[in-house]
Amino acid sequence: MALKSSPLFHLFLFFLGNVASATVFRLENHCRETVWPGTLSGNGAAILGDGGFPLPPGAAVQLTAPSGWSGRFWARTGCSFDGSGAGKCATGDCSGGLRCSGGGGPPVTLAEFTIGSASNGNKDFYDVSLVDGYNVGMGVRATGGTGDCQFAGCVSDLNRGCPAELQVRNGGAVVACKSACIAFNTPEFCCTGEHSTPQTCSPTHFSEIFKNACPAAYSYAYDDASSTCTCSGSDYTITFCPTS
Repeated sequence: MALKSSPLFHLFLFFLGNVASATVFRLENHCRETVWPGTLSGNGAAILGDGGFPLPPGAAVQLTAPSGWSGRFWARTGCSFDGSGAGKCATGDCSGGLRCSGGGGPPVTLAEFTIGSASNGNKDFYDVSLVDGYNVGMGVRATGGTGDCQFAGCVSDLNRGCPAELQVRNGGAVVACKSACIAFNTPEFCCTGEHSTPQTCSPTHFSEIFKNACPAAYSYAYDDASSTCTCSGSDYTITFCPTS
């Protein structure tokens, strides 16, 4: 005689399936100063970490995203917030104060993710982008997944070698480095207008500075071939100011 499974057993399988499909992001601060990570969901899903929070040096936090989630993470620096969460940051600032309701203002280093779902074979896509410029080093490592699962990121301190015309200064120090698109806003640098295709928008002197320093990061809009990473069934460690 066939055995009938209980409703509780089906509930357990449902719970287990949801756990298995969830992706854990571990954010680690290896910088010397506090950073204020910002998070933004790109597909209407709940925003992870309430949109933003402080992360002191040496601290880490884990955030869990559901199957199919897409969004981005970035670091804000030089921030000051009052008890209500109102305030601003020297780099990576966003609308909403402490808890971002919009993306980080450039120049800012971005970690971008599209988490897989059953419809695409559970394959994740991720990258670290300098298309909007750079403010702090950032690295993404996949853990426990299958596939290529490459490292993505920018370990070098681009603020130190940032060309004068791209520098953002605060209190006399270079705190961020603009992309050429942000600095000059021309089709050649922004891959728009007559330069809006991969065939007509080539690397420039400025994007090559970024690429040479950070070969595992997006350096300009059509830098897909060497900068988009894939992995399946992975969790991810996102490190601010990685050393390797």
